[in-house]
Amino acid sequence: MLGPVNPHAPTLPAARRFFPRGRGLAPLFLAGLLLAVGLLLPGAAFATSRIKDIADFEGVRDNQLVGYGLVVGLNGTGDDLKKSVFTRESLIGMLERLGVNARDTKLDTKNIAAVMVTASLPPFGRQGSRIDIEIAALGDATSLQGGTLLVTPLLGADSEVYAVAQGPVAIGGYTAQGDASSVTKGVPTSGRIANGAIIEREVGFAMNSMQDVKITLRNPDFTTAQRIADAINGYLSLGAARPLDPGTVQLTVPPTFNGDTVALLTKIEQLPVEPDEVARVVVDENSGVIVMGENVRISTVAIAQGNLTIRITETPQVSQPNAFSNTGTTTTVPRTNIQVDEQDGKKLAMMPAGVTLQELVNGLNALGVGPRDMISILRAIKAAGALQADIEVR
Repeated sequence: MLGPVNPHAPTLPAARRFFPRGRGLAPLFLAGLLLAVGLLLPGAAFATSRIKDIADFEGVRDNQLVGYGLVVGLNGTGDDLKKSVFTRESLIGMLERLGVNARDTKLDTKNIAAVMVTASLPPFGRQGSRIDIEIAALGDATSLQGGTLLVTPLLGADSEVYAVAQGPVAIGGYTAQGDASSVTKGVPTSGRIANGAIIEREVGFAMNSMQDVKITLRNPDFTTAQRIADAINGYLSLGAARPLDPGTVQLTVPPTFNGDTVALLTKIEQLPVEPDEVARVVVDENSGVIVMGENVRISTVAIAQGNLTIRITETPQVSQPNAFSNTGTTTTVPRTNIQVDEQDGKKLAMMPAGVTLQELVNGLNALGVGPRDMISILRAIKAAGALQADIEVR
């Protein structure tokens, strides 16, 4: 590790005074200095990531909340109470709780809509703090614009109320219609309320009293798990971390950090680690997108690609009888033109063993293939046993 900077030490330009006559030695001195810095600084030569960016700590997680509520104040764009029975019953139940008897009344309004409310309870969210909520229409409402969500309890997986939501709904789209046409932008039947829910119940978790902490990798890998454990042990100068499996590293809190686990994790999450990755080719057939990792390799293989285009053109013609004909009728005579275009000049390209990702892409581009054809070529190379990677089709 580099020591503190001495303010009285000579700066880099002053190094020339050590070599007044040997001007050629100054660049060598500078190159040696940069090489030494590159060797001393972690992550200078490799693409490293912080542990906090590739792993999660035990207990630091969100909790999903869900609730059912009513949005009122809509301008005739709400649910049809004759079709949406749940909206009608919810409206009657709400009015009864407020002392209004609407059970025997014929309700015919489209200013109310039943909605589902979702939210994420952040880790260590405290009582009284606010969180954002998402709202989506449940019935046949056409828009939630201008609506207000009434008090809605948000439940966790244990059916306990953890937050209460209420407030005006903000949507990201709109809809407008006339007698003959309509226009819609975005999704007007869903919206959100910023800081629309208040946390009423906390999820208890005493992190500072933990003796063991599990570190979960977001992309499980044996090598990456071992590198995380080595980085932690090297920083603490003791064997406090060990990988349990490709996705978990167990950290035993040292005695010097007993009762102060948060301070330990704060230091550990900043440690740089070079994550390893599996050789994988991801193919999205819908969009034609191909993503290949840098570890993708192929064995010796020859590739040839050609395009066959068939064009079928229909040009029907109308046949009419002669003038003053009593027996003839007007008919349509089909006319079909078929053209076959087979491109020539596609040569056989040889890919030597162990080529890199860049060489593979350059070789396929040299054949003039597009993304769709490249997907078929990669599958054929994999079927031939020459592609040393996994193909994941989405």
